[in-house]
Amino acid sequence: MDQGKIQVQLGSWEQLHKEASAIRFEVFVQEQQVPLELELDEMDGLSLHALAFDALGRAIATGRLLPDGHIGRMAVKSSDRKKGVGALVLKTLVDAAKLKGYAEVILGAQIHAKGFYDRQGFVEYGEVFMDANIAHIMMKKVLI
Repeated sequence: MDQGKIQVQLGSWEQLHKEASAIRFEVFVQEQQVPLELELDEMDGLSLHALAFDALGRAIATGRLLPDGHIGRMAVKSSDRKKGVGALVLKTLVDAAKLKGYAEVILGAQIHAKGFYDRQGFVEYGEVFMDANIAHIMMKKVLI
């Protein structure tokens, strides 16, 4: 997949929830067995969301930026992984955080995805912790 054909849209949960929640349900609830009640939360309405569309206009990836500079709910449909889509969504959210004047962004990375975030300039800190029965590590990227 050519990244040049991927379009990332930023918007509110009200604007993007239909496609974003479908991707998150597929990745987190169906694939990773995260309970639905843990996956959707009150922060969705307060966050800036990113949604990636492929050349055919299909929603294939999502993520969100919380008001405190925390990036989360990064999810790419399984058929579109390892193609740079997640990196594009992450870059879009990091750029949005820079525009908002955040000094850094943080995220809780699933251990299996730590290498992905390393390659995007994030650095781990703290101890491994469990969230929804999945091992995570905190990571941050300084923006200024």
